[in-house]
Amino acid sequence: MPPIKYVLLDCDNTLCQSERLAFEACADLTNKVLAEKGINKSYTAESLLEDFVGFNFRGMLLELQKRNPEFQLSSSELDTWVDKEVGAVTAKLSEKATECPGVTENMEWLKGKGYPMSVVSTSAKPRVVASLKKCNLMRFFVDEHVYSAATSLDPPSSKPDPKIYNFACEQLGVDNKDCITVEDSKSGATAAMRAGIPCIAYVGIYGIEEGKEKEDAMAKLLTEQTKCFAVMRDWKEFQGIVKKYEEGGYAS
Repeated sequence: MPPIKYVLLDCDNTLCQSERLAFEACADLTNKVLAEKGINKSYTAESLLEDFVGFNFRGMLLELQKRNPEFQLSSSELDTWVDKEVGAVTAKLSEKATECPGVTENMEWLKGKGYPMSVVSTSAKPRVVASLKKCNLMRFFVDEHVYSAATSLDPPSSKPDPKIYNFACEQLGVDNKDCITVEDSKSGATAAMRAGIPCIAYVGIYGIEEGKEKEDAMAKLLTEQTKCFAVMRDWKEFQGIVKKYEEGGYAS
């Protein structure tokens, strides 16, 4: 394998334990918008997370409209609810987000080795930056190299659409194939696969939050369905994976 020219990193539940916190904040808003539209359906943070992990709020509302044809929002209504969600989630993450165990040590290693790094998230940039700042990780990234499918693109997008990865690589001036990324969700890993970016599946967060059975299931899914080249159950494995990749230790 050629040397890695850029390390791209997902944020939610990859760098920062933030996904569950975000879904707690947006469950109430989801139920409010459904009730306002006369839809007899409600979500808990857990059920929302189960159905929509990896989606940003805009993508989630669009998907809900696909699944429930009687539920429709105008573009202005969609924008209003997205703005409300960004504010609510950003406030919660600013207060409660924590880093995924072992991230800081590996960001220090990447920085020390001279690997350039960027964040490529599906979430709105204010909430991504809030998580990174709360976890003291923003110091590893240049603000303009934090890319958001919800904020950086016009029109906004959401993983599994690969647009945000393609946009980030274009802005960074690097070929997709010369990067690697780390993703924890099917939607994120699918976006990387569609963009032609080799992806490491970080599944340790599932073991932390849901147990070994879920961790194993996600390892299987992300290698078989989204072609991640390696599984990382703990961030302490990251440096070994990078070294093995650059030495050609993974089948292309």
